[in-house]
Amino acid sequence: MRMREGIEAFGAVQRERGAAPVIEHIYLDEPRPDEVLVRIVGTGVCHTDMVMRDQLVPTPFPAVLGHEGAGVVERVGGAVDGLAPGDHVVLSFASCGGCPSCGHSEPAYCHSWFPLNFMGMRADGSSAITDAGGQAIHSHIFGQSSFATYAVVNARNAVLVDPAIPLKLLGPLGCGLQTGAGAVLNALKVRRGSSVAVLGTGAVGLSAVMAAGIAGASTIVAVDLKQQRVEIARELGATHGTVPMPGGMREVAADVGLPAGFDYIVDTTGSAAVGNDAILALAPRGEIALVGAYPPGADIVCDGTHILSGGRVIRGVVEGGAEPHSFIPKLIEYWQDGQFPFDKLIEFFPLSEIGEAIRLSEEGLVVKPVILMET
Repeated sequence: MRMREGIEAFGAVQRERGAAPVIEHIYLDEPRPDEVLVRIVGTGVCHTDMVMRDQLVPTPFPAVLGHEGAGVVERVGGAVDGLAPGDHVVLSFASCGGCPSCGHSEPAYCHSWFPLNFMGMRADGSSAITDAGGQAIHSHIFGQSSFATYAVVNARNAVLVDPAIPLKLLGPLGCGLQTGAGAVLNALKVRRGSSVAVLGTGAVGLSAVMAAGIAGASTIVAVDLKQQRVEIARELGATHGTVPMPGGMREVAADVGLPAGFDYIVDTTGSAAVGNDAILALAPRGEIALVGAYPPGADIVCDGTHILSGGRVIRGVVEGGAEPHSFIPKLIEYWQDGQFPFDKLIEFFPLSEIGEAIRLSEEGLVVKPVILMET
């Protein structure tokens, strides 16, 4: 047991599988030479937090979750360049900085991506958080653990943003919004005049819809089980919207005048059955981006002739294939220009109501809850 020491904060501590987090006093280490201490202003609630809560990935407990943080730099380690106390930052995912993917500016495909983001520790196995009794709490979820009033993060995670922009809006850009938008703009590189179908219209799917408009797609079809979400997608730029049809995505394509299928499909549902059906609705040279959190053992299967004969592509996409330091500022520019109105998706909740915010998100009643850290 470590003695109680360090920087005092409040954090939502996840101690049990499937349970609501508990707000507790926590204590953070001083930042190491390559780290910064960030006072968190707001953190988005993402479906991946629920994936970790429910142990669909082996994130160890107790832990402070949260991985869409935005805040103000309070202290910097001695080896940190480019950040200073008072800077406003968006926190994104962790990456090692030294593997071939990171060397090619593809940190979303870092060779150490899973342990750095899901295993609740630094690369050396240490944690930055203890509880009031001195017990270690797993930290550095996605390099940040930002369901707390403060976070110690590696400087690579922190993306500098304009202090004139309302910081409480920006946290979701660090994961969910860049995932959907990046799938369209970075991974698929959607062509102007093409057709795009987006399956699932949560925050990731709606970001993909908005990005398809930015890319100049002429047909943008949103598909969701909830008609209300379909209508939101129409308001954000979808040219068509529908609940699933009996004939699957091939019927959807035919219904919107695309008998050969879609040029691009973004599947955010995490359902292998939905993904497998969607593959059959790709036009020749069509591409599907699989961005949902598929459960362990979910099999994506396809007819080899269907794939080969039309030059179709099945593409796994992590974090929108984004390099956050360049992509997040670009998304902010799109928002400022009125092309990416992600603020319409956001509802705010105090830290004390994090359990309710999670419930409303899971029930589809709020698209993107953001937890404000004032206590």
